[in-house]
Amino acid sequence: MTGHKDVVRALVGSHGRTFAEEAGITLRDTPQPLYRLLVLALLLSARIRGSVAVATARELYEAGLRDPRRMAGADWQQRVDALGRGGYRRYDERTATQLGDGAELLTERWGGDLRRVRKEADGDTGRLRDLLQEVPGLGPAGADIFLREVQRVWPEVAPYLDRKALDGAARLGLPKDPDRLVRLADDTEPAVLAAALVRAALDKDVVEESRRRAA
Repeated sequence: MTGHKDVVRALVGSHGRTFAEEAGITLRDTPQPLYRLLVLALLLSARIRGSVAVATARELYEAGLRDPRRMAGADWQQRVDALGRGGYRRYDERTATQLGDGAELLTERWGGDLRRVRKEADGDTGRLRDLLQEVPGLGPAGADIFLREVQRVWPEVAPYLDRKALDGAARLGLPKDPDRLVRLADDTEPAVLAAALVRAALDKDVVEESRRRAA
């Protein structure tokens, strides 16, 4: 019988890449990469293919909209155009407005620096999740995406395996207890494990491939 460790090893070996990495974001605890991650989380939280959200995050960066000051300073049509070039057309107008409003909020309340949001939460992940949802367009799903990824550089958040990640564990026949999953993953970073589990939740082919490789 295939063991849980074997399944986790197979899953992470093939799909252990964070969404930030996929979007070309070298995540560090500095303002610009953290903001780019926030934008990516907002894009990924819509009902749209993950590959489109990732491509759009890259396009916004290429358009120079890589920090709250530049995002707020761009006009609405510039944001719409960048979203469209990334393929994010279904939600482009609404999202363009949310990105502008969110950038203004971040600038006015936290000086454009998400580390100040972290400081305000003072180690309370639940409080941090609530604060993130004050950003226009970033609901519970978006906050979870941000926290899954940011645990790589904000260790007090880890291990953060949200409902979507735990759904992936269930599809693979793994336990749905975060601490047990982290132990099964040995030295794998929780952010990498979470990303792999989310891919299992979203794609049955990932589940079948991981089981096959583990057998």
